[in-house]
Amino acid sequence: MTHRATESNTVMNVLPLSDRVRLASLLVEGNSLRSTSRLSSVHRDTISRFLCTVGDGCYRLHHGLVHNVRSHFVQLDEIWTFVHTKERRKKADDPDEFGDQYTFVAINANSKLVLSYLVGKRTASNAVAFAEDLRSRILGAPQVSTDGFPAYRDALEQAFGAEIHHGVAIKLYEDEGGAEHRYAPGRVTGVSKTRVSGEPNEAEISTSYIERQNLTMRQGMRRFTRLTNAFSKNVVCLQAAVALHFAYYNFCRVHMTLRVTPAMQSGLANHVWTLEELVERALVTPMIEAPPPAVAVVRRAPVLRLIQGGG
Repeated sequence: MTHRATESNTVMNVLPLSDRVRLASLLVEGNSLRSTSRLSSVHRDTISRFLCTVGDGCYRLHHGLVHNVRSHFVQLDEIWTFVHTKERRKKADDPDEFGDQYTFVAINANSKLVLSYLVGKRTASNAVAFAEDLRSRILGAPQVSTDGFPAYRDALEQAFGAEIHHGVAIKLYEDEGGAEHRYAPGRVTGVSKTRVSGEPNEAEISTSYIERQNLTMRQGMRRFTRLTNAFSKNVVCLQAAVALHFAYYNFCRVHMTLRVTPAMQSGLANHVWTLEELVERALVTPMIEAPPPAVAVVRRAPVLRLIQGGG
């Protein structure tokens, strides 16, 4: 995540904590900046600055707290959105951040904890950075399920070495065609499962939980909603919104199946955080170094061949 300094702490000096908590509560429930402004009577620019500040703090919280997690089954996926302009409408002189942006997400299939995330282009280099970050947060040799994005194969091998069981699940759809099905996938006709490395349990090769998390993201962040004019205008706000969403999801939101938060299920918290607690911690938490892994990590030599990323 890109970090930027708080702009003279203007937001912090003007808004009392109760107002900041209210803004956060509106944002995590899927409201856009403009609707949050209408509901709170706070100027949109002030809300945007607050989002960037609290989002940066939520990223620091995740960086410092989500470590040494025991995860037997992990699922990865990327969810699409765009910044400012859709990829096909980009101009030659537009900034690189414009166009398609993907949020890489890793979820613990058992505790539903979001272990790692990265916002950026869907490239091989970002897949490697994402896999390295995931490796730093979990223990042991997990089984990792991914979709068919080819960059995952070498990225996971480079990050985990021999300590991984990697399987690919690709859903097969029936092409229904027609304008009425333009934004809806066809009916699933089957799932193709492939072993990539290690000895994955075929029954556990699945991306169902991470795909459900994609829906949670689209419901919880207005900028991810399809066919909306509330899309991100710059990548900094997009990164901040993602960081706030996942901090709230991990530590504050009680999972309906688990009856506790994912952080509690994973042993990272002993109570349900209030949104006020999250905002307070996010605004005062400095960037800290991640604790060292609880066990030694043995890796093979990195793969050096060139990988072509998708788009």
